[in-house]
Amino acid sequence: MTTQTCPSAVVPGMPMQPSQGDFRSVMARLPAAVNIITSDGPGGKVGMTATAMCSLTDSPPSVLVCLHEASRTTRAILQNGQLAVNMLAAGSEALSAAFAGQQGLEMAQRFGLSDASWITLVTGSPVLENSIGSFDCTVSEHHKVGTHFILCCAVEALHVGPEKESLMYHQRQYRHL
Repeated sequence: MTTQTCPSAVVPGMPMQPSQGDFRSVMARLPAAVNIITSDGPGGKVGMTATAMCSLTDSPPSVLVCLHEASRTTRAILQNGQLAVNMLAAGSEALSAAFAGQQGLEMAQRFGLSDASWITLVTGSPVLENSIGSFDCTVSEHHKVGTHFILCCAVEALHVGPEKESLMYHQRQYRHL
């Protein structure tokens, strides 16, 4: 077994702050589920692709979502006070790319894509009908850490979609699990 190191990798006895590039390279090795985070309300109807989401607690049901502070979607979500986390199924790569801004589409065009059908549950945030599952949430707390906001979200309703493989992101590529 060989071990690879990054140029700024920490050597025992010689603490060093990792570079942003090295940190991102190591994080790329962590497989992550691909989600579309959506919201609607006074801040507008918005959505973006994100992988930084996880379960927080099951009592009360809560999830944690991390979003970049400079994102228009983040600002709207904080104003709206609600969001939906839509877990993407394998085969949703084009939808993920569209909500990641890779196709140059305006926000309204993203929600109008033919391979996406939207419903609403309790909060009014857009829920992707063909997601493998969605969490409809209110934002109960938010904290700024570095360049991101950590959003603690109370789950108000669930949507259970078709049983399909999950769309994952690993080593800067889409994968199916």
